[in-house]
Amino acid sequence: MTAPLPTVSSVETLQRDDLERLIATGAQHLVDCDFDESDLSGLDLSHWRFERCSLRRADLSGARLEGTAWVSCRAAFAEFTRADLADARFEASDINNASLRNATLTAASFERCKLTGADLSGAKAFDLRFDEVLLINAKLPSFSFRKQTLRKIDFGQADLRKSDFRAAVFEDCSLRDAGVAGCRFDGADLRGCDLGGIALVDARQFRGATISREQAGQLLGELGLRVL
Repeated sequence: MTAPLPTVSSVETLQRDDLERLIATGAQHLVDCDFDESDLSGLDLSHWRFERCSLRRADLSGARLEGTAWVSCRAAFAEFTRADLADARFEASDINNASLRNATLTAASFERCKLTGADLSGAKAFDLRFDEVLLINAKLPSFSFRKQTLRKIDFGQADLRKSDFRAAVFEDCSLRDAGVAGCRFDGADLRGCDLGGIALVDARQFRGATISREQAGQLLGELGLRVL
């Protein structure tokens, strides 16, 4: 049985020096801590747990964050560029407009999170999982969602160019106005997805996918054709 992590609870802003002292004692459970605009770049915080912490505009670029847990945290505009987030778990957190460019997200998961406007370009994302996540206007080019069940994910206006959705199942999702040029949807089940705003040139990307009669009519309506 894994021993519980030592808990640090604080309404004050913790500085980099404070974390460096804590690192020396092992992984920590931080509750209600304020790291807004803090420089946490390059720190090894592997297996730490952050709960209700604020990290708005914090710099965690290049940090080692493997196996971390982030519960009800606020990290809008935070910098996770090149950070190692393998096996990290984000739950009910606000990560809007954060940068995760070139981050390692292998086996990471995001559940009930807001990632609107987030930039995940170049991330290593093998076995990355999203569940009930807002990815509106996010950047996820060349991602693989092959054979995944995607549940309550809003990709509205997201950059999904050249992403792989082969054999994926969409449940209560949205691709409205998303950039899907070069995507692959062979064998995908899109019947649970909003396909509004798809242009003629992008509609061809859905060849080999399953859609409903209603969606077919919607796509034809986008082209100015009437379905009687």
